[in-house]
Amino acid sequence: MVMKLISWNVNGLRACINKGFLDFAATEQPDILALQETKLQPEQVTFTLPGYEQYFYSAEKKGYSGTAVFVKEPPLNVTFGIGLEEHDHEGRVITLEYPGFYFVTVYTPNAQDGLRRLSYRMAWEDAFLEYLMGLDAKKPVIVCGDMNVAHEEIDLKNPKTNRNNPGFTDEERAKMTRLLSSGFSDTFRRLYPEARNRYSWWSYRAHARENNTGWRIDYFLVSDRLMDKVQDSQILDQVYGSDHCPVALVTEAL
Repeated sequence: MVMKLISWNVNGLRACINKGFLDFAATEQPDILALQETKLQPEQVTFTLPGYEQYFYSAEKKGYSGTAVFVKEPPLNVTFGIGLEEHDHEGRVITLEYPGFYFVTVYTPNAQDGLRRLSYRMAWEDAFLEYLMGLDAKKPVIVCGDMNVAHEEIDLKNPKTNRNNPGFTDEERAKMTRLLSSGFSDTFRRLYPEARNRYSWWSYRAHARENNTGWRIDYFLVSDRLMDKVQDSQILDQVYGSDHCPVALVTEAL
């Protein structure tokens, strides 16, 4: 038995529904489908994915951020946020507990133009790592989502000209290094250490997707002790509907 998990920053779920989202979900039939940047309140969209339970966590600010998870197998427990007042207003984290693992989807805050939110991003990174470590102490963790950082130069097309731009600052990259050195594995890079020109986000400007001028900022991370269960980590870059493409993880049943 295998599990297929998919994560996708849909950059507005209502818009993505109009661009084939439901057909994609019906075709792929993942065991868990996690979304980021849903940009809606649950009452603003009416649809169902047959066979799935759904959980939405919306930002208090309408039309902003937000996450959702669709699951075939009901979890033991669902948690919204990370339990800290200063970080739980933007709908960024949903955690599902299963008998053998925790599943976490995250939409990491963007440092923003001029790095005006970098200091908040740094505080978020520390809090989120502490949250993950708390989970990992109980059972293994699968973390997915738009983590808003290209970790290494191989993870974006133009590293030199993007140095210290949002998503490729030394500070953000160092936080990802620390996360990965705290007992977590970047599944795609572990399986494909030399893979180049594999990206999950492209700007809408300058024909970036057409030219594959992209960034790999969407991830599936797992607790190191789950890595031997991972069969594949995929970037579904032929799927359109957002400025991000979905990423997928195939593992042994956990």
